[in-house]
Amino acid sequence: MNRDLTSYRKSYEKSFLEENNLPDSPLTLFSKWFKEVEEAGGVEEANAMTITTAGLDGFPKARIVLLKQFDEEGFVFYTNYGSEKGKSIADNNKVCISFFWPNLERQVIIKGIVHKTEEEESLRYFLSRPRGSQLGALASDQSEIIESRDCIEKRLESLKKEYQGKEIPKPQSWGGYRIKPIEFEFWQGRANRLHDRILFSDQKENWKIERLSP
Repeated sequence: MNRDLTSYRKSYEKSFLEENNLPDSPLTLFSKWFKEVEEAGGVEEANAMTITTAGLDGFPKARIVLLKQFDEEGFVFYTNYGSEKGKSIADNNKVCISFFWPNLERQVIIKGIVHKTEEEESLRYFLSRPRGSQLGALASDQSEIIESRDCIEKRLESLKKEYQGKEIPKPQSWGGYRIKPIEFEFWQGRANRLHDRILFSDQKENWKIERLSP
């Protein structure tokens, strides 16, 4: 099958990004953009981000996860430590995350170093989740091969009965990761494909700001 997509065309003209109105901190700009994306509407999960890891097989792999917190310490998400991404991070904790917000014609690409969150932080978030999500984390050995959908559904039903009226324990293999950024690239769509690309690079004492050619 051959699909010709060359007729897909869009001119990006909603905003711009100039050096004279940039904050010193990329986190300040990220927070501003995130709020504007939320307020503009049209993006169901503004916190959906693509995380790319270096796989044990030598191939990079990207998948969507949900950002649950961000501050000066980094960007936090939760997953099963025994999953494919967890094993990749254990082998190489250099990752890349990216956000694409088509409603405002923006994307942000962030390189960083990732470490596990403290157990207390992971537990606190786990206990805040709906019971269904807690049971799902307990039922699934993420990324492992299973025989069928039916076997995981039966496992879930068994756990529902086992923990009816009881607190659900957080699996030891489940918890958070915090990504400490070393580089931010802010991309704002512009007309004629001459997009604005601003790079913030961590220089320890401050952030170096440079413009990249589109």
